[in-house]
Amino acid sequence: MSINDEQDIEGLKRVGAVVAAARDAMGARVAPGVTTAELDAIGKEILDRHGARSAPRLAYGFPGVTCISVNDQLAHGIPSPDRVLAEGDLVNIDVSAELDGYWADTGASFPVGTVSEQASALLHATRLALEDGMSQARAGSPIRNIGRAVERRARQCGFQVIRNLCGHGVGRSIHESPSVPNTFDRLDRTVLRAGLVITIEPFLTTGATMAVEDSDGWTLRSPDGSVGAQFEHTLIVTGGRPIVVT
Repeated sequence: MSINDEQDIEGLKRVGAVVAAARDAMGARVAPGVTTAELDAIGKEILDRHGARSAPRLAYGFPGVTCISVNDQLAHGIPSPDRVLAEGDLVNIDVSAELDGYWADTGASFPVGTVSEQASALLHATRLALEDGMSQARAGSPIRNIGRAVERRARQCGFQVIRNLCGHGVGRSIHESPSVPNTFDRLDRTVLRAGLVITIEPFLTTGATMAVEDSDGWTLRSPDGSVGAQFEHTLIVTGGRPIVVT
């Protein structure tokens, strides 16, 4: 969507604050021995308390309230009482919701206990990739500059970018135009405009460059066991720094 007035900005900030609160509360409970279903229940309680509705459940009939992906699961992992977090895991928590007609989407990856140096470096690099991508989100700039910044950071840090997962427009539904690639496409002539609402969400891995669908029909994972990380914000494009609502 593109914002029309201050009411749109405030509506996006309200739903953004809810999904951010759920993301952070769930992340604070990440520890060895905790199940992904327990984390999902925390997210559900926060969304319910604010009258927000789970976006993946509302839009697609997803089995969980939030998406929780562990290690080589890159996205859309189904919360389960059988998935117990273990020392050294990386877990990604992706929370999206609708509130009063506005939608927002956010995600973050967390270490479970003490993780390897490589996993810690992957988390740091992915967070930096998000910051780099957001620095390119300015009205009048080509959208491909976001992917170039993400790709450059991944390469500098020795990691790979998942090419078939990307950010997207958001605001009036969970997935809108335009796509926001995490790689540079010189043929993409899309130019960012003031008021456009998008997500930026780099997916970096220790090796894989593509995600494949698991047998459950939802989970996207690396085909070679590579561990991944993701960080995501919903933002409003302006002529300067974007307005981050999550």
